Amino acid sequence: MDELDKTILSQLGADARISVATLARKLKVARSTVQARLERLESTGVIAGYTVKLGEAARQDRIRATILLNIEPRAQAAVLSRLKTIPEVERAHTTSGRVDLLLHVAAASTTILDNVLDQIGALTGVKSSESLIHLSTKIDRAA
Repeated sequence: MDELDKTILSQLGADARISVATLARKLKVARSTVQARLERLESTGVIAGYTVKLGEAARQDRIRATILLNIEPRAQAAVLSRLKTIPEVERAHTTSGRVDLLLHVAAASTTILDNVLDQIGALTGVKSSESLIHLSTKIDRAA
């Protein structure tokens, strides 16, 4: 990736709905150049897709939490497989440090969240869990 690719990604990160023509004008390059770059970035997996980024107003009816999991040795694959069946688990990250997995969870109510936490804690291979309930978002730079 060169500087033009990085600039294209930056512009798309700020406004994924920007047209190819507008992007080309902003970057002072030919429309065909931008189109070719986008196609290459998509085909190589640098751009995985285009999406809507929801603001706080759209997320008000969801209770969000981060769950830190400690997993028994060699149980991670089985735990991840079972986590995929829980719709409230939005993301799972492996980590370095004191925990093995970091989960992003969203539920419609505290009752549902409580049930999800119980379900996760009861999974075979989960040694311990810690829940962090999200209260408000102060900074969000995620694309």
